[in-house]
Amino acid sequence: MKKKSKIREYLFVDGYNIINSWEILKAKAQISLEEARIELLEILSEYQHYSGIVIIVVFDAHQVKGNSGTREDYKGLKVIYTKENETADNYIERVLDDIGRIKRVRVATSDWMEQQIVLSRGGTRISARELEVEIYNEKRMMKMKRKSINQKNDIQIGKLDEKTIIKLKDWFESEG
Repeated sequence: MKKKSKIREYLFVDGYNIINSWEILKAKAQISLEEARIELLEILSEYQHYSGIVIIVVFDAHQVKGNSGTREDYKGLKVIYTKENETADNYIERVLDDIGRIKRVRVATSDWMEQQIVLSRGGTRISARELEVEIYNEKRMMKMKRKSINQKNDIQIGKLDEKTIIKLKDWFESEG
């Protein structure tokens, strides 16, 4: 159930900044940085699905020698690994220079200096903690919506006569 919106919103996420800010991911990164990255991507892909926001996750790979940068798709998310000598901040700033004043762009980072640069280039900022709360609230709302829909369905089924309920039950059992 994606939200319909006239203006498409873009959310750039500084991947390692978020991993190092969210307790659950920080703890996971102590064991395996790869697992923490995957967990973040899972959370964000689900959030993108429900919110309709286009999410671009940027990971620093600037210290990887000879790295020319890579882009991949992860369950609908755009994932960017920066090129050698380019930080996630540099990448996000460059993109903001191109689209920040044309499109609705938010940047998730807790880096104060980066937040100021984002604001000066036409974007809006959201801290790691604010993003975590936003995702939690969206998840809670979707759960409540599903519960409401299920209750309505239960009421509709309750209005069926006994014979129809038995036929439906037999049909479901034969399909399973």
